[in-house]
Amino acid sequence: MKIILITGASSGIGKAIGEFLHNKGFTVYGTSRNPEKVVNSVFPLIALEVCSVESIQSAIAKVISISGRIDVLINNAGVGILGPLEEIPTEEIRNNFETNLFGPIEVMKAVLPHMRAQKSGLIINITSIAGYMGLPYRAVYSASKGALEYVTEALRMEVKPFGIEITNVAPGEFATNIAAHRYHVPVATNSAYSNYERTVYVINSQVGGGDDPIKMGEAIFKIINTPKPKVHYKIGPFMSRFSIVLKRVLPDKMYEKMLMKHYKL
Repeated sequence: MKIILITGASSGIGKAIGEFLHNKGFTVYGTSRNPEKVVNSVFPLIALEVCSVESIQSAIAKVISISGRIDVLINNAGVGILGPLEEIPTEEIRNNFETNLFGPIEVMKAVLPHMRAQKSGLIINITSIAGYMGLPYRAVYSASKGALEYVTEALRMEVKPFGIEITNVAPGEFATNIAAHRYHVPVATNSAYSNYERTVYVINSQVGGGDDPIKMGEAIFKIINTPKPKVHYKIGPFMSRFSIVLKRVLPDKMYEKMLMKHYKL
């Protein structure tokens, strides 16, 4: 069976994907910044800090030394960030791009030589439906995930001659613990952005009512078994996916008004 490497697989969507593929008989390796703190993982976890090139190269080398190849890379590691752009420290903005964009790029750069040598491979970049639009108080997250979408579009054309396929999978809202781990600007009584607290409530309530992450595992399994994957996949609740369609067909200001109403602005 194929050798699968999943970054950020200790919890949430990454863990759900890993467990699903493991149960389907694939050899799955997950990564975590602190694998020693994770208990009861059904697949082995390897230490990897996505913001460290040395850590990435070490993790890739370990998988290759054990299994001899990597057939599928699932770039799942990522972090959320929430807040008025004016109030987000620049350091936190840079940290988000390091994790959500530059990290996945470095993982791909480390894996591609091995896939070229074996003349095959599949890279699945987990982005977000939020990357298809600028969302209020999620500007940095939308931008970092949207950038990864475009990187994927370009790179898949560059590597086609080597027998390597790359695709984007953009999830909508899933019931995970992402809200507990993302950076968010504290709600301040003296902030000029008085509606920020209402929007935070809306965003967090969407996560709690999201789809079961197992649906991501099912979708990834189908993609792995597709000879020629599409450029983009959108997975999640209907309205999340439909929001992309609306952005394409509605006038910009009408779509903006719709978003502002949804986020109670």
